[in-house]
This record gives sequence, C-alpha cells and structure tokens, in this order.
Amino acid sequence: MLGAYIAQMLLAILQKARGERLWDIIREQLGPVFAPVFALVWFLVELFVMAGVFYIAGLIVVGGKRARFSDAFIISLLGTVLSTLFFIFIPYGLIALFLSLFTWLLLIKRLYETGWLGAIAVGILAIIVYFVVLVLLAFIILGILVFENLLPLMVLAF
Repeated sequence: MLGAYIAQMLLAILQKARGERLWDIIREQLGPVFAPVFALVWFLVELFVMAGVFYIAGLIVVGGKRARFSDAFIISLLGTVLSTLFFIFIPYGLIALFLSLFTWLLLIKRLYETGWLGAIAVGILAIIVYFVVLVLLAFIILGILVFENLLPLMVLAF
C-alpha cells in the first residue's frame, strides 16, 4: 500500500517535472498541511543518511580515532544548513557552489583533523558511498513495489 502510494507520487513528479519546481509539485500532491511535514521528514532522513555516509568515509580515510559519528553528524548538519543558505542568499549559482564546496571541505578538515588532501579524499569517498546507498535504496523500494504488485498473484497461485 505504501509502496504503491510512493510510486504514484514519483510518477506524478516525473510527469510534471518538465517545467515546474519540485516543491510546487510536492505541495500540489500532499496539500498545504502535509508539504512542510514532508520537507521536515525529508531533511531529517537526509541528515542521518549524510551523517552515516560521512562516518563511513571518515572511517576509511582518517581512521576510527579521528572519525566519530558525532563529528559526521555535525558535518552533515552544518554543511547542509550553510549550503542551503548560500544557495538562497547568493544570486550567482556558481559562487554559491564554490562556497558550499569550500564549506564542506573545511568542515571535514576541521572536525576530522586532517589536511586538505584528506578532506578531499573523504569528500570523494562520501560521494561514492552516497551513490551506492541511493542505488541500494532504489533496489529496496523497487523490490517492495514489485512484491506488493505480485502479492495478490502469489496468494491466488496457492
């Protein structure tokens, strides 16, 4: 049931995403009451996923003594908030992008107590781990969707 609802929402987003902003599509699908709740839940989920990604990347690059989950959480929280503020208040996207990238690297450098090359390595590895997590989550969601659609047929077969 939940998987079917998620699939319907994703399909509606993909159909309407040609010229509309994503937030407008979400607000239209969920209504004005649930859209901010969705945004808050999305932010919290993304925050914990990013913290896990930075923790794994930090463990691999700088080791367990310097990479703690609390540091990864602070990196993901401050990096997300500051990057969002940069993109909101700086009208030039390229400048906001470079400031955001510099902020992420500076946070990694400071909190993981590493040099610039170590921070860049953690950042690159975090991107790779993030994409692996996204692919795994996509397979899980698609597996749930396929299972929910096939469940009535499986029940009829027995």
